[in-house]
Amino acid sequence: MAVLYSSDRESALRVCRRIENFARFAIPVRCRVEDYGECKSAISRILNEFGRVDILVNSAGIWEEGRIGAMSPREWEKTIGINLTGTFNMCNLIVPPMKRHRFGRIVNISSTAGQRGEPYHSSYAASKGGIDAFTKSIAVELIRSGIRVNCVAPGWVRTDMVKRALRKPGAAHEILQEIPRGQIASPEEIAGPILFLASDLANHVVGEVLSVNGGSVLSG
Repeated sequence: MAVLYSSDRESALRVCRRIENFARFAIPVRCRVEDYGECKSAISRILNEFGRVDILVNSAGIWEEGRIGAMSPREWEKTIGINLTGTFNMCNLIVPPMKRHRFGRIVNISSTAGQRGEPYHSSYAASKGGIDAFTKSIAVELIRSGIRVNCVAPGWVRTDMVKRALRKPGAAHEILQEIPRGQIASPEEIAGPILFLASDLANHVVGEVLSVNGGSVLSG
């Protein structure tokens, strides 16, 4: 297994060590997904190490505030580059070797923001809505080549990305009021649906955007 990271090698190494506790081999690979050349080099290294890639999970992403009318083109392009172009880069490069083996499972990570929008985060919402549409499009292209593509759309999750927002006075209480389940998800509660979509249990699930948000956004 390969664990990609952009800058935090220590965290990637910790994940690799956890994987190795299950008697599996894992390596950390540095890659800024918005850079096509770095993606190409990373995938080349992974293929040299493992011979093939059966499962790709596109989970790299950033969430930064940007008010329309005040957002700079660079701020817009940064979010679109990492979230949406990064997903394209990895898919575009991994599909040819998956096609050669006539097997592949791709799970993209979008967000409830891509389904309902998000004020002051329009670049983020646009990138995630783009991932939803991208997923549906390539899923139809690839299913008869043995490659199944789906998407998980989380709501609020207790990750490093949202720690700062949750520390604001009253923020956690306000967020919980919008979640019928009354809880903010743990990373493990997002990992489960990803595992499902990557498994044979989801063989007939193609191009689906699976909402995992405690009921805060109901789309279908």
